[in-house]
Amino acid sequence: MNLKFDEKGLIPAIVVDDDTGKVLTLAYMNEESLRISMEKGLTCFWSRSRQELWLKGETSGNYQHIVSITADCDGDALEVRVKKDGPACHTGAESCFHNPIFGESNEKFRLEGLYDLLLDRKATLPEGSYTTYLFQKGIDKILKKVGEECTEVIIAAKAGDRAETVYEIADLCYHTLVLMAQAGITVDDIRTELAGRHVIDHKVKQEKMT
Repeated sequence: MNLKFDEKGLIPAIVVDDDTGKVLTLAYMNEESLRISMEKGLTCFWSRSRQELWLKGETSGNYQHIVSITADCDGDALEVRVKKDGPACHTGAESCFHNPIFGESNEKFRLEGLYDLLLDRKATLPEGSYTTYLFQKGIDKILKKVGEECTEVIIAAKAGDRAETVYEIADLCYHTLVLMAQAGITVDDIRTELAGRHVIDHKVKQEKMT
């Protein structure tokens, strides 16, 4: 179909994570950046502030590998579904959309969502936030808290208190995510590692059966 670029030769491109369906960012393309995106299979945009082409990830390494590009019914907007190598936002958050304005989100809880929030806390360091306190104290304090939470999980589990064990595991998960944010380790990094172990474990089981 014929695409409708605006008077400045631009068309909005809504970038969506193909794995999660989460909107990552809203950027703009012109005919040249769209052509480059399709040729390279990587998102390339037109920067309205710098007035130049912008290949996402060229400086940060956070490339976005294009799965598909779809126009809306009027041909004046694009949905770009991608597999991403890292955060989409310049703040380090997974998505540029992480600032609530109105209403309650119906989005189900996801570890990625909490991780995004932690990255935002790390970038903005709002006063009065416990997470801000941890980031300001640094890696030693964060590691100390992870160690303490591990001990509390063990105590609760040994006591046979299911509710308390769940509570303490949640605390451990939170502090582990803070550690990950501090160290630049993403949820995808852990998912990839676990997936690799699953494949290896499956192969070992298959070999034992033959």
